[in-house]
Amino acid sequence: MQSKTNGPVPPEQNSAKKAATPAAVKATPADAEPTPPTEQAPVHGEAATPAVPTLGNVLEAAEELWPLSLAEAWDAVGLVTGRTGQPVRKVVLAVDPTLEVIDDAIAQEADLLITHHPLLLRGVTQVAGTHFKGEAIHRLIESGTALLTAHTNADSAVGGVNDALADAFGLQDCVPLVQSPNGLPEEGLGRVGFLEKPMKLEAFAERVYTVLPAVAGGVRVAGDRLGVVRKVALCSGAGDSLFDAVRSHAADVYVTADLRHHPASELREQAGAGHPYLIDVSHFASEWVWLSAAAKALGNVLHDDGFDIDIQVSQVNSDPWDFVLTP
Repeated sequence: MQSKTNGPVPPEQNSAKKAATPAAVKATPADAEPTPPTEQAPVHGEAATPAVPTLGNVLEAAEELWPLSLAEAWDAVGLVTGRTGQPVRKVVLAVDPTLEVIDDAIAQEADLLITHHPLLLRGVTQVAGTHFKGEAIHRLIESGTALLTAHTNADSAVGGVNDALADAFGLQDCVPLVQSPNGLPEEGLGRVGFLEKPMKLEAFAERVYTVLPAVAGGVRVAGDRLGVVRKVALCSGAGDSLFDAVRSHAADVYVTADLRHHPASELREQAGAGHPYLIDVSHFASEWVWLSAAAKALGNVLHDDGFDIDIQVSQVNSDPWDFVLTP
């Protein structure tokens, strides 16, 4: 029996807290209003005090990295709670906006929580605290913690969730599995790329298992364990709706999450003993690997804009499964 861990057992976590570059200071006439202490010009030879970004500044950086235009039509992305003028000194990134994740972000005194999954994906008519989603909204607002969602826009973006997963698996020469209709040629859902050299399916599945955070469900594989794979298709999160694209790319193996019985069975029946093989991973785990890369990228953009900010990755394991029984 494999049990759920208290928190992800990740590849190396990257904190994105950076020292900001000195901001340019505009000369002030002698009779002008005094400059606030945080914006005073430095004494000659001293560095300027790094500025604290507003939520609006962070939203601009997020738009640069994960454009809202890349979101799927059905998705709900962007700012959920918070005022654009509020200062943001600390950001926490997580996969899910669960109450445990929210409480952890509040305990860390985060000004902004960025989650991959939306809290309010479907329409609601009330946010009363009698329901867990309403309670989540109340805790965020009452603590002054803003919430930002970067979902399918982060999936499709260059350097986003799928690129992070492809990097973790060691893929090269990657292209989107399905190109975004609103993006550049390199933007879109999923990725298809090549391993540096061919591997047996079992060895590649072991690599997948090793680079993902430990969860109760582990990794499931369909295919000949001694079969050879080199061309890999992947899609973070639930990806069995993209089987046609996997076949059109002639991938040797497809890595995704939440594979259902009938679509998986029919794909393997159609393939016979050949490709594509299937590797089914945790939905949470397939997207958690992006968080460290996202924290670093966001920190770099804000650093280049002259801001100092503390960005952390939540260590809360929000995978819903607690344990699994195996033969």
